[in-house]
Parts: sequence; structure tokens; C-alpha cells
Amino acid sequence: MIAAVCGRSTTRGLTRLFVTWALLAAAGAAAAQTSNDEGLLGALRGANPASALPARPPQIVDPRLALPAANALPVAAPAPAAEVPPRKLPPLATTDFQRFVAESSGRSVPIFGANLFDDTSPGFTPLTGVPVPANYVIGPGDEVLVRSTGVLDFELRLTVDRNGQIVLPKVGPVQLAGVRVAELESYLTREISRSFRNFTLSATLGQLRSIDIYVVGQARVPGKFTVSSLTSLVNAIFLSGGPNANGSMRRIRLVRDSKVVADFDLYRFILSGDRSRDERLLPGDVIVFPSAGPRVALLGATQSPAIYELTDGEGTIGDLLSWSGGLPVLTAPQRALLERIEPAQSAPRRVEEFSLDAAGLQRRLRDGDVITLLPISPEFANAVTLRGNVAQPLRYPYRAGMRIRDLIPEPDALITRDYFRRKNILVQPAGRDSDVSAEKVRSDVRNLLDEVNWDYAVIERLDRKELTTRLIPFNLGRAVLQGDPAHDLELQPGDVVTILGKRDLAVPQNRQTRLVRIEGEVAAPGIYQTLPGETLTDLLARVGGVTREAYLYGTEFSREGVRRQQRQNLEQLVRRLEEQVSAGVAMRQANITTTDTALQQQQLLLEERLARERLQRLKTLQPNGRVALELDPAAPVLPPIALEDGDRIVVPARPSFVQAVGSVYNDNALIWREGRRVREYLKTAGVTESADVDATFVLRADGSIVAREVGGGFFSWGDRVLDLVLQPGDTIVVPEKIDRETRYTAFMRGLKDWTQVIYQLGLGAAALIANLGHSGHSHSDPSSSARSPSASFSRIGAS
Repeated sequence: MIAAVCGRSTTRGLTRLFVTWALLAAAGAAAAQTSNDEGLLGALRGANPASALPARPPQIVDPRLALPAANALPVAAPAPAAEVPPRKLPPLATTDFQRFVAESSGRSVPIFGANLFDDTSPGFTPLTGVPVPANYVIGPGDEVLVRSTGVLDFELRLTVDRNGQIVLPKVGPVQLAGVRVAELESYLTREISRSFRNFTLSATLGQLRSIDIYVVGQARVPGKFTVSSLTSLVNAIFLSGGPNANGSMRRIRLVRDSKVVADFDLYRFILSGDRSRDERLLPGDVIVFPSAGPRVALLGATQSPAIYELTDGEGTIGDLLSWSGGLPVLTAPQRALLERIEPAQSAPRRVEEFSLDAAGLQRRLRDGDVITLLPISPEFANAVTLRGNVAQPLRYPYRAGMRIRDLIPEPDALITRDYFRRKNILVQPAGRDSDVSAEKVRSDVRNLLDEVNWDYAVIERLDRKELTTRLIPFNLGRAVLQGDPAHDLELQPGDVVTILGKRDLAVPQNRQTRLVRIEGEVAAPGIYQTLPGETLTDLLARVGGVTREAYLYGTEFSREGVRRQQRQNLEQLVRRLEEQVSAGVAMRQANITTTDTALQQQQLLLEERLARERLQRLKTLQPNGRVALELDPAAPVLPPIALEDGDRIVVPARPSFVQAVGSVYNDNALIWREGRRVREYLKTAGVTESADVDATFVLRADGSIVAREVGGGFFSWGDRVLDLVLQPGDTIVVPEKIDRETRYTAFMRGLKDWTQVIYQLGLGAAALIANLGHSGHSHSDPSSSARSPSASFSRIGAS
């Protein structure tokens, strides 16, 4: 028994030794063959450097697109492969035909299908775990994973050698080259069953072999590529970046053993996904990109303007439109343009016009043709347009005999949607305002509704004979409200009816909606819509007159138009004063004397700063638009002023005080006493030292101003302002002196300046007389030149 056991042990040891030797022999043969291949490739490069392939590391690529196959078997997880760094594709050049089309049409168009390869790269990361098609044929270099349990217990990862064999323990060499993946397990089971029984075997593929292919011709990236054995023709086309600018997309050839085995049309693949001509690549396959065939350009109203390539079997207008996505609905089928090249003619280019009917679609194309599709006309055949101040500005279908009243059947059709939107905001939380003031009510009433101009609307009509636009005005109110046949005009297709609002075109005052605000001591304060021709006195009478406490002399009448005019006048005044200040400063700078220059400069800067501050305060004034009514204080009677939209009337209660403001010590309200004059109130208020009493003026309660009369004498101490009897509500304004320099100081400074001028003038005169005397006595009295300047000055002084 011991001998038997030892014999079996010896047999197993010999078997394992034999398997190990066979594996080492197979690995050595594969390494030797690889070395021989590399040596042969090096020899070829050295023998013919001009024709040698570029020396670059082989690119190991697994396809992203594999041929569909049923019953695919999964691949066992292979060892991770090194990533091949991607390389950026070279940009496509612009062809001569593209430049020709751009010069002819002013528009650059691409080559159809070229953008399909924009995101591809000639370097890919090999994919793992890709299903292997059932019809895949095993060959040298493929890795086979074999697992057996039972009598034969092993798990091996074997590589098919160049003889197409693998070596199994206790079985020996097994021929696998030519076996399909779907038959791998049954084939191995059948081969092993010849020697053994009672075992279970499973087999699958591991790492697939790599093959070398070649891409030549007008390819974007030509050269040699090392790819997976699953790579197909489509994979290789994407691997090489597709054809270059001059390469063909319609006749890509796969050459194997000097024979064309496939002719691939990329248009069929792009347009319909047809891969019926796709073939799995074998070692040594050559992919040829020939030069492009005849090309045409499609421009205009098309979904895909581009350069297209023709083939022998295809080349009609219909084929071209099918490649571009069909005839769009926005393309006019009645007309299309064809620009054709006739090289034999003296003028080689001509234009043809054709329609896109059945005959036009069968029209044959030639190399260099440029087809332009025209867009449809935007004209409506039966539309009448209503626009402006209407509810639904739209195009409406025209009917025979259609009139204005058919287009605008009721006045509600002239209420804009904005009216309801503004009205709804009034009660929405986002637009709710608890502070509902009179001005807000007036603004809401004014802005809610866009009022229609019932007196004027217009029809715009195209005169097709003279190609001019005619304006046909009509009275909207008579047409819509009264149905007047003279204004309910008959419409024509293409007419544009425009409804204007009162804001679009100024209408007479009596046709405007005028809202006036009246408040204060009146019987019924509020916002009123004035009647045509209504005046201030008429409105007061309509609201019930004034109360007992009303102070008519102090009535404030404000108008929006006056306020705008006051604002313009104020802006003009500010600009004029700024110019005067700048001119005055420049003039004072030029007239500064040589003495006390620093003092004068400091005073000038101070005056300029004060003037700028006053101008700045003047800019902040906000005019109120008040109109001075110039009423008689003893018997005030309101004038019959015609009212306008936005007018505001305030009738105050009778006040018991007057105001004194400006350069006074007491700028509070002073109690009004009948018969009391301005000078008496100034004595009570107290005038400051800087007050300019001569410029005092009075702002009367009716809005008028009483100021000092211009032209008074220098020593006229009294004037009508200081002796004016004030009324309740009047305001005394005492300005501040602009130049605080006293008259004595100004007189002394002027006297000093004039003394300096006279002194300088005296020196000049002395020098002049001395020169004149020297020139007059030079011949008779030579000693005259020796006179001293002091002597001359003494003589002038004595004179």
C-alpha cells in the first residue's frame, strides 16, 4: 500500500513538473516572438526611413461601440490596463469650396457630419468587463480562464500561444484557435472527456488580445493603432478622428489582404444609425479614407445649412433635403435658387430658379452647386390688426364686408388689461396701503384707466399700386357707440386699426378728464372732476361755498404746470448764477493788487465759498406751483380762473399772527395787530448786525411779494416796505448781507489802492520826463545825464 501511495505521489509530482515546463516553454516562445516582431519592425524602419511608420508607442484601445451579438459571455476581470493619455484632434482646415461659398453668400457653413468627431480623441482608456460576442473567434494572445472541479481540480489563467493552443494539467495541449466563444466550454469538456470522467468545467475569456490596424488616406489622424480584438470599423473611424476636411464620408473602405471587404457610408450611420456595413477588424486591416467626392452647399431656410457630399447613386434635390432633415415648414416651396458653375462658359457662374415640386425634387445636382432655400413670406392673407388702447391687441380674421364695428363690437373691447391688473393690486397684500391719502386717491383715479380718445382713430392701409401707406382717420365714438355709417368704415385684408388714448395725443381741455383737489374751509372738501369751462368760483359754488372761518385772502391756488415752469426757471437761475460767480471770481482774481495779496485772496475764497453754499441751498428748493392771486386785503374776491387737471385749492382759516424770518433775533410768529407796519414788527423781532434791512421784502398771504422799489436814492431811509401795513398770514423776510465789509473799510481799502496806483504812476511819469529831458538836452548840456533821479522826482513833486 505504501508503495502504491508513493507511486501515485511520484506520478503527481512528475505531472506538475511537466505542466510547469510546458507553461515556461509557452511563455518563452511568446516572448521570443514578441522580440522578433519588434526586431523586424526596427529593421524595417532602419532599412527605409522615409517610408517607416512614426516611432510612437502603440495605442491600446478597446472600442466604445461593439457589434451587437446574442448570447454574449461576460469577461472575467482582467488586470488593470495603463491609461493612454488623450491627444487633442487637429482642427479641421477650411476647404476651397467652403471659402467659395462664404465669398458668394457671406456666410460660413460647416461640412456635414464633421462635428460628430469634435468630442472624440485618438487616445482612449481601455474598457474592462465588455461583453464578448458569442461569435467571437478565439486566437493567439487571448486569455482563457478555466476552472474544473471533481476528478480534475484546478483554476487556471492561460494564454493561447501562437500555435493556438493551451496546456491543461493531466490533459496536455488543447487546440483553441478558431473556436467560437459560444462553443468554448463544450469544446473543452469534449476534449477532456476523452481521458477523464466525473468533472465539472467552466471556461470564459479574460484579457483579450490586441491587434494592429492601419489608417491611411485623408484621415484626420492617420497611422498605426494597436486596438482590442473587438474593435470594429466604426470604432476605428472614431479612433482616427474621422476624415479630414478633404476626406470622404461616403466611401470609407476596409482593405484586408489587398481586397476591399467593406465600403462604409457615414451618412447612413449619421442619419439612420445603419451599421450593416460595419465589420470587426482583424490584425493587419487597413482603413482607407479617400478624397471627398462632389460637394454641394445648402443655404437659407433650412435646418442644417452645410456642405454635403454626393455619391454616384444619390445626388438630387430630394436627396439633399433628406440629408438636411427634410423641407422645413418655414421654407417657401414655390421658389428656390440654384447657383451653378459652368467652367466651359466665358462667365462660368449662373443662377437658376425652380420650385420644390415633384419635378424640382428630382433635379440632379452637380459638383459646386449652391442651393438657397427661401423663407415664407410673413404676410397674412386674411388678417386685420387691432392695436393700441384696446383689450386684446391681436390679428383678427377678415370677413367679406367687415367694418369697424365688427372689429370692435362693444366699448368693453377698449378697456385694456392693465386696468384690471392695477385694480386688482389695490386689494392684494403686496399692493395694499393702509394710508389712503387724497393724493393717492387722485393718482389711482388718474392712472387706473387708460382713457380712449373717442374723437380720433386711424386705419393704416397699404396701397399696393403705389406701395405707400394711407392713413384713414375716423371718429371712434360715432363708429362704435352710434354706428354712424360715415365712420363705421369697411375694412380690407391687411388693415391696421390703431386706437389712441388721451395720453397718446393731446386733446382739448374740455374733453380731458380734469381732477381738482379742494380742501380747507369749504363746505365739502374733496377731489372733483371739473365740468367743461368750469372756473374756480364755479367750483366753489358747486361744492357749497366757504365756511365762516374761511380766509379768502390767504387762499392757496397751486397748479402742476406752474410748478414745472418754476422748476425750469429755478434751474436756469442757478445756472446763470453759477456762471456769474465763476466770472466774478475770475475778475476779482485778475484785479487783486500787489499789496495785501494774502488778505484779499483769503477774502475772495471766503466770498466764493459763501456764494457756492447759497447756490447749493438754492438747488434744494422745491417749487410748489403756487399762483399769486393778488387779492384786495379789504375785500378779497377770488378771480374766475379756468381750472386744469391737477389744480389744488386750499382755503385756510383766518390766522392771528405774522412771521418774521431771516436775519432777526426772534424768528417766531408775531401776533397780528390791525394797522401795524413792517418797521414795528422788525423792532419787535430785532434785526441782527448782518441784516440787510434795505433788501427786506414781504410775502403776502395771497402769494404776492412786496419789495423795495428799484431806483431809490442812496440817502432814502424810508420806503414803502417798512411802512407797509401787514395782514394776517403775511411773512417778513430780512436777508443777510452778502458782503459784510463796512462802507468805511471798503473806502479806506480803496483809498489805499488808489494811493498805490498814483505812487506807481508818479514813478513812471518821473522816468518818462527824465528820458524826454535827456533826449532834448543831450547836445547842449552834456551834464544833464548826470542828474539824479531824486532831483527829477523833487522837480516833479514841486511842479
